[in-house]
Amino acid sequence: MTCTMSAAAVAVWLGTVVTILSRSHADRNVYPSAGVLFVHVLEREYFKGEFPPYPKSGDAGNDPITFNTNLMGYPDRPGWLRYIQRTPHSDGVLYGSPTAEHVGKATVIEITAYNRRTFETARHNLVINIMATEEFPLPYQAEFYIKNMNVEEMLASEVLGDFLGAVKNIWQPERLNAINITSALDRGGRVPLPINNLKEGVYVMVGADVPFSSCLREVESPHNQLRCSQEMEPVISCDKKFRAQFHIDWCKISLVDINRVVPVYITRPDPGTGILPEFGEYDPPSESLKTRDYFSDFLITLAVPSAVALVLFFILGYSMCCRREGVEKRNMQTPDIQLVHHSSIQKSSKELRSMSKNREISWPLSTLPVFNPVSGEVVPPIHPDNYETTSMPLMQTQTNLQNQITIPQQRPSGKWYS
Repeated sequence: MTCTMSAAAVAVWLGTVVTILSRSHADRNVYPSAGVLFVHVLEREYFKGEFPPYPKSGDAGNDPITFNTNLMGYPDRPGWLRYIQRTPHSDGVLYGSPTAEHVGKATVIEITAYNRRTFETARHNLVINIMATEEFPLPYQAEFYIKNMNVEEMLASEVLGDFLGAVKNIWQPERLNAINITSALDRGGRVPLPINNLKEGVYVMVGADVPFSSCLREVESPHNQLRCSQEMEPVISCDKKFRAQFHIDWCKISLVDINRVVPVYITRPDPGTGILPEFGEYDPPSESLKTRDYFSDFLITLAVPSAVALVLFFILGYSMCCRREGVEKRNMQTPDIQLVHHSSIQKSSKELRSMSKNREISWPLSTLPVFNPVSGEVVPPIHPDNYETTSMPLMQTQTNLQNQITIPQQRPSGKWYS
């Protein structure tokens, strides 16, 4: 206590040092039953009064508080116990389902609360004493997948009570218990998009002492199994009793009768003492290693492939350079008549190529505009631009042309006449 007060005095004196306080509380005992869902809420209100007033101005009633839970002496919690807290302004929840092997073993959970504004801590221990129950395990167990719930919403006592009441209404058992609750994210589900108030989904397992009702057995009908295989919603008569508050995916329901489950025993070898058997005295290899000649290995891996490649290179060079016939030898072995035919074809090809260069010739005079030097009138061409010129003769006759215009000619005396 003296150290804490001196640290606080130093903080006030310097004005910039933040004091981190840690308080420990008495142990809190809880007594869950094996095979029954255990839920323990870490209330922020319970820890708010444990933090001293902050010297600076601020709303101490809305401080962000987070929790850290671990098994005493270990960095994490037991395997059957889970913890969830969505935001620093919401309560934390410890939940899980202990099994029969944990009966009689006191489990001490260290709970540390962190004030994220003042950096102060408060700690207390939660002692979980797991009790045995005659009802465990209940022989008939059904697991439901609820699509419109998050795990912390389902862990609320009112919501879980409403769900168990709906299940009891369609099942009519004498004893009905919630065995376990698991988030869909722990089963490989995907995190939903933050739109349209989508939820992650939750699996709820319940157990009863009577066989499954006819409504629950409807899922196993061939018609509903076919609809589930086609990703269609099955037809369940009792779905309306859940639909008002819980949207159940009936294709993912699991019905288990543990009386019919055949136990599987795995034979494991007996663990040994961890000491190797006696094989005589250990004889390590000698420190002086013998030298080894790698010349033969060099010849096999490098020299032999190089020699084969060199031989192939000479064979290819001889075939391509020394075995060529040449043009003169080819002409000597070719008949003269064939050479003459080849020469004539070559000359004709050259002539056609030279003629093809003169294709771009001027248009005939009959297709060009006519200019009257007396009146200055420009007469359009006889044939328009889109006229088919493939059948047009080079020289047009002027005898049968309409709208013929006579161009004046000059006499030898120099006078014009028309």
